Amino acid sequence: MKIIFMGTPNFALKTLEALNRKYNVELIVTQSDKPVGRKKEIIFSPVKKFAVDNNLKFLQPEKLKNNNKFTEALKMVNPDIICVAAYGKILTKEILDLPKYGCINLHASLLPKYRGAAPINWAIINGEKETGVTIMKMDSGMDTGNIISRHKIKIQNNDDALSLDKKLSELGAKKIIEFVDNVILHKSYKHRKQNDLKSILAPKINKKDALINWQEDANTIRNLIRGYNPWPIAFTNLGNQTIKIFKAEIDNSLTLSSGKIENRDGRLIVGCGKGNLEITQIQKSGQKKISGKEFLNGIYNLENPFFT
Repeated sequence: MKIIFMGTPNFALKTLEALNRKYNVELIVTQSDKPVGRKKEIIFSPVKKFAVDNNLKFLQPEKLKNNNKFTEALKMVNPDIICVAAYGKILTKEILDLPKYGCINLHASLLPKYRGAAPINWAIINGEKETGVTIMKMDSGMDTGNIISRHKIKIQNNDDALSLDKKLSELGAKKIIEFVDNVILHKSYKHRKQNDLKSILAPKINKKDALINWQEDANTIRNLIRGYNPWPIAFTNLGNQTIKIFKAEIDNSLTLSSGKIENRDGRLIVGCGKGNLEITQIQKSGQKKISGKEFLNGIYNLENPFFT
């Protein structure tokens, strides 16, 4: 079984590791290197780092469309399957038609819900109680291909985007191996069309969307905090200082005004449109993450403090 793997972030890594351990991946394709942080340092993606560390052949095309050199490199492999997990680019028809068994995508949602770049984040932000992974046969659309299988898991109350990404990547790797094993055994697989009427989009998230609106109810804000951790991190303002909030719990004591900060027995309580939140992990601009109690100790001299 000749396999090409296409992926970029941590979510893709477990699948790549599993495929290479069992089948030996012929070629890895990942996105081109991008500068990161204020210093604009070039940091390898998790998939590229795995390829380099294991002396595996990889390509990083800047574009896929009208890239004959890249397409010819894929043809040289003559793949049976191209497995894709969070690669980040739409494949051309020429690439989709290349493998014997098609291009197979592992997507981190229960399609047709949460098509797009950020399915894990949006599932948490929207308060979903379950999610999962979908294995699909890719077409020219964005996560619109025929469904091969779907596999559900519960979203726990303490899950954030980081923990859920890890759970789904492990589940996805297991299910991709089962799928490839089945293709080797039966030389075919079944798939069915998606119901487009039930589709929900999960667009790329942006830093500006992570600004907390304290007029929202406590549960909505907590879901946003969970959904934006580990990136871009939900934030608010205290005067002219930006404050990042990593973790929070629902507080059922007497409701405060929206954004009002109060010290209740060493607990950092903030009022919301409905209910309160206890902030348990927080970070001042340019400083390390601290507990809510430590944060309160640093603002004890502020009169009537509010987050805005």
